[in-house]
Amino acid sequence: MTWQNELNDIADRQAIAQQMGGEEKVARHKAAGKLTVRERIDAIADPGSFQEIGSITGFTRYDENGALASYVPSNLIMGRALVDGRPVVLVGDDFTIRGGANDGAITEKLAHAERMSHDLELPMIRLVDGTGGGGSVKNIETKGHTLLPMMREWQLVAENLARVPVVGLALGSVAGKGAARVAASHYSMMVRGTSQLFNAGPPVVARIGQKLEKNELGGSHIHTRNGVVDDEVGSEAEAFARARRFLSYLPRSVFELAPRAACTDDPGRRDETLLDAIPRDPRKVYKIRPILESVMDAGSFFEIGRHWGKGIVTGLARLDGWPVAVLASEPYHYGGIWDKNTTEKFTRFVDLAQTFHLPVVNFVDVPGFQIGIEAEQSGVMRAGVRALSAVYQTTTPWCTMILRKAYGVAAAGHQHQGRYALRYAWPSANWGSLPIEGGLEAAYKSELLAAEDPAAKLQEIEARLRQFASPVRSAEAFVIEEIIDPRDTRRILCDFANLVAPLRKAGLTHFRYRP
Repeated sequence: MTWQNELNDIADRQAIAQQMGGEEKVARHKAAGKLTVRERIDAIADPGSFQEIGSITGFTRYDENGALASYVPSNLIMGRALVDGRPVVLVGDDFTIRGGANDGAITEKLAHAERMSHDLELPMIRLVDGTGGGGSVKNIETKGHTLLPMMREWQLVAENLARVPVVGLALGSVAGKGAARVAASHYSMMVRGTSQLFNAGPPVVARIGQKLEKNELGGSHIHTRNGVVDDEVGSEAEAFARARRFLSYLPRSVFELAPRAACTDDPGRRDETLLDAIPRDPRKVYKIRPILESVMDAGSFFEIGRHWGKGIVTGLARLDGWPVAVLASEPYHYGGIWDKNTTEKFTRFVDLAQTFHLPVVNFVDVPGFQIGIEAEQSGVMRAGVRALSAVYQTTTPWCTMILRKAYGVAAAGHQHQGRYALRYAWPSANWGSLPIEGGLEAAYKSELLAAEDPAAKLQEIEARLRQFASPVRSAEAFVIEEIIDPRDTRRILCDFANLVAPLRKAGLTHFRYRP
């Protein structure tokens, strides 16, 4: 006697599970332009590497003789896989079964996946295409009682943000708990046109008098502009490629250090275009992204969150092969001013760098926090204090390049002033508590009132003061350590990356990541 009959029973259930919601529902799902959950797993994982856990988990009914009468597989698929040769935990919702709703899954599977990521110290990738765990209101009649909202696995979700890289992909209409699982990540994406994210979907929102289509209510054009989701992509394939690239800059967990990649780009390479990259006219803007592309390893800059918090550009890159976190002022957004969204984006990205021990390179051109009634109503100062606190909680190595303006409280957060950090200025740099042109009329009010030609007098005073605003004067007083030739920036940054690589220390940071 062998155990072949039992193995056959297991194989039968696994075969049913492979069919997901059945031929008709799968066809409808694919007609909407979406991959099935199993196709998604195959697309993001290295070929043949996925090891499913809970492969026959599902809802069963047995007849009076104990024979299987019906079997509906769980709509949550999870397991381990390799992504670019590195182990990860993969979790995917199956929309073809109960619309991917978490009540169509076995609750323990979701918690098991989070625990696996937590205890094995493996990155987590969530392929989300479903809703919350409460399910349809029909459950009230089915169960005979209402459910008190609980998310027992959320402690692990929160702890994982402090331990392992987490990627959340919204690949369909996600609401409630599904939406929260996307947002509770270090990097998240939506697919333009086929992904939507809501607190509650259109049928529920209609009850408060708002009749909206899915994309109107929660399309990627909304959530990649308000910061709930980092980026939007044009296809699922692009989402998977970006997820793999994001993980390539990070360690497996905080208990390791991000690896160095091979580099064929000369660390001493000089780019002549940097010499006039910053206009001499302070009223003229310039493009920051070509500067970043120039000084980082060729092709290595990976921007995150392009469409929100537009006062800064954030991303990951490499310097002589070493992964670094990059912050850069964006002068095309109101001269690089920090509004509330920009400030929150800054905080979140600094937290990412600190959590995973990435050295920070900060390119500064900031005129200060946003001013005016809208700024005050938005509470930008509260967000600004959080940003400054994030900087002063860092222990990761830091290098600042002041390209042009550095004014006010916002500029005071260009690096942690209580520990050693490298700092350089380009000859185009200038700084102060207020821009000269912004404080002249108040500071020289009486002199201007007494002048025959106040406008001419204002120009005379500004010209007089500008000679003192030269960074050379500050360097003479050791206010700034070094003023450099912009063409030497790459060499200096690569030297920084090599200098601090041995100083990186693995382990849990002293604060928890704030999603």
